[in-house]
Amino acid sequence: MASDRLELSVLMPMYNEEENVRPVLDEVFQHVGENFTSYEVIVIDDGSADGTARELEAYQAQNPRLRVIRLRKNFGQTAAMTAGFESAEGEIIVTLDGDRQNHPKDIPTLISRMHETGADIVSGWRKNRKDNIVRRFPSMIANWLISRVTGVRLNDYGCTLKAYKRHIIKETHLYGELHRFIPAIASQNGANVEELVVTHRARTHGVSKYGLNRTLKVMLDLLTVKFLLSFGTRPIHVFGTLGVGSLGIGILITIYLAFVRLILVRPIADRPLLLLGVLLILVGLQFLSIGLIGELLVRIYHEGGKKKTWAGDELPPKTAPADHLKVVPHGQTANSHEQRERDDVETPRTT
Repeated sequence: MASDRLELSVLMPMYNEEENVRPVLDEVFQHVGENFTSYEVIVIDDGSADGTARELEAYQAQNPRLRVIRLRKNFGQTAAMTAGFESAEGEIIVTLDGDRQNHPKDIPTLISRMHETGADIVSGWRKNRKDNIVRRFPSMIANWLISRVTGVRLNDYGCTLKAYKRHIIKETHLYGELHRFIPAIASQNGANVEELVVTHRARTHGVSKYGLNRTLKVMLDLLTVKFLLSFGTRPIHVFGTLGVGSLGIGILITIYLAFVRLILVRPIADRPLLLLGVLLILVGLQFLSIGLIGELLVRIYHEGGKKKTWAGDELPPKTAPADHLKVVPHGQTANSHEQRERDDVETPRTT
């Protein structure tokens, strides 16, 4: 760990949370300050249209530990969190919502669990949610589906309160609205994920930014994550399989129709099967072409940007390595072998 590296960075994305700025920051600094001495708090103002920026500026003037990043417009929570991740200097990074529904008192508990288990990510679980059934039911379905598709079993993917080790989050690249899938994406690099029950409170100020319209976006993002996890470095496997399957069926249909026309001498021009066979052959060729193009793009992405397809750390040797290894002939001890070597050096040979 670098000597100037902070122990903890707390990130909070905010959007139109004017009334929550001061209360949530007071709680964060209280609970973090009681348990840590080396830390920073970063608030990302995601282009708020109310007085959030004004409140943050006033609070920052009173507390220099607060860092504020103001985005020029509302880019979305994933972009806001990415801005925070790139700016964070702590060895452990904790994220939470700025609407006071996550309780900052859980931050030390998350970090304690991380130290106890050696986990790379500790994800909060709002087991006793204070939201209405309209929000809870779609969330339950989404959590079950995401867990099944990605293979990373969590009860609450939507909880923003999470703790990350710095090196894990720096290796995770986010686009679109993939912030809720960070545990699944990080697992691709071998991250160990734990889950911990955390406090959830009812919203007291402001308006929720989430609704049922996000359900479709979550499903589409899930398709993206599944593809990235399974075929992100080998797109030919998925498109090639579809292409070979379609091409094979199309060729079989064409061979059958050729047999009907040439051997049985029956007309085939008016058969829909002929169009289906030609269509499947063309679709198969297109899938194969997409797979090959995908392979080229993957290589450009990894080689041009020097992206690694693996993640790991070199372990330091537990003992100093020997200068050389000696093979002792059978029937001799190590000491007698060494004495014989010295005698050979000291005694000149005569011819």
